[in-house]
Amino acid sequence: MTRTTTGASPLSGRTVLITGAAGGIGAATAALMAERGATLVLVDLDAHGLEQTVKEIGDDRAIGVVGDVTDLASLEAAVALGVERFGGLDGVLANAGIGSFGSVLGVDPEAFKRVIDVNLTGVFHTVRAALPAVIERQGYVLVVSSLAAFAAAPGMASYDASKAGAEHFANSLSLEMKPLGVAVGSAHMSWIETPMVMEARQDLPTFGEMIDKLPPPLNRTTDVQTCARAFVEAFERRSRRVYVPGWVGVLGRLRMLLTTAAGERLAGGGKDAGDAIKAMDEQVRRLGRSVSERYTR
Repeated sequence: MTRTTTGASPLSGRTVLITGAAGGIGAATAALMAERGATLVLVDLDAHGLEQTVKEIGDDRAIGVVGDVTDLASLEAAVALGVERFGGLDGVLANAGIGSFGSVLGVDPEAFKRVIDVNLTGVFHTVRAALPAVIERQGYVLVVSSLAAFAAAPGMASYDASKAGAEHFANSLSLEMKPLGVAVGSAHMSWIETPMVMEARQDLPTFGEMIDKLPPPLNRTTDVQTCARAFVEAFERRSRRVYVPGWVGVLGRLRMLLTTAAGERLAGGGKDAGDAIKAMDEQVRRLGRSVSERYTR
C-alpha cells in the first residue's frame, strides 16, 4: 500500500477487509476509506447493520459478508469473495470485538470465554484467512487492541486480557511479516463512543461512574469519527502504532508505571474499587448477562 499518484490517497484503488463493519468504528472507517478510493470487503454477524453500511457506501465499492470471526471458515469465505470481486486484497483491519463486565468471581465464565474467542482468536482467524492475499500485494494489517492492553480496569479482566493478547499477536506478526514486505500495526484507543461503551453505560450505571471518576484525560470519551480518521491514516502511512487520542501513546511508553501502587490507583483501583465492583456484579446479576444484549441474540 504505497503512494502511487501525487495528491491521491494511497488507499485509492486498494481493497481492504474490515471485520466488525456493521456499525461503530468499523462502519465509519469503511466509509472514510471508500471516500479515499478504496474498495471494501465488510464482515459482521449483524446482517441488517452490514446491509446498511454497504448501502451507504455503494455496492460498487463494497460487499458485505455475514460471518463470525470465531469461525475460520467464515473468514476464508469472505476473503475468497473479496478477491473474486475486486481481484485481490491489500489490507485487513481486525476490528471486531466485544466486552464483558463483572469481577473475576462474578462474571459468567461463558461470557469470559466468548470475549477471548472474539477479541483474540477472532483476530487470529481474520489475519490467518487474509494473509496469503495480503502477502501477495505486500499490504498492511492493522490489529485493533486498546489502551486496556497496558492499563487494566477492574471488572474488565476478559477484555483487558484479550486486548493485551491482541497487541502481542501483532508484535509477533510484525516480526514474521517484515521480511515479506507486509507492514503490521496495532491500534490502542481510550474510551470511544461506540455502541459497546454507550450500552455498557446504560446497562451498568457503576461502569459509567467508574469512568467518570478517573482523572483527566482517562475519563474522556472520543468520538467514532476521530478514531476512524486515525485508522485510515494508519493504513495510508502503514503505521506500526496507532494511538487514539494521542496521549494514549504516552501511557503506552509508561506502561510499567501503571502496575505500581500509584498507577493502579490512577486506573480505578483505589479504596472505593471494592464497593464499585460489588455494585457492578449486582447490576450484572440483575441484568442476567455479562455482555451487551446484542451479543446474546
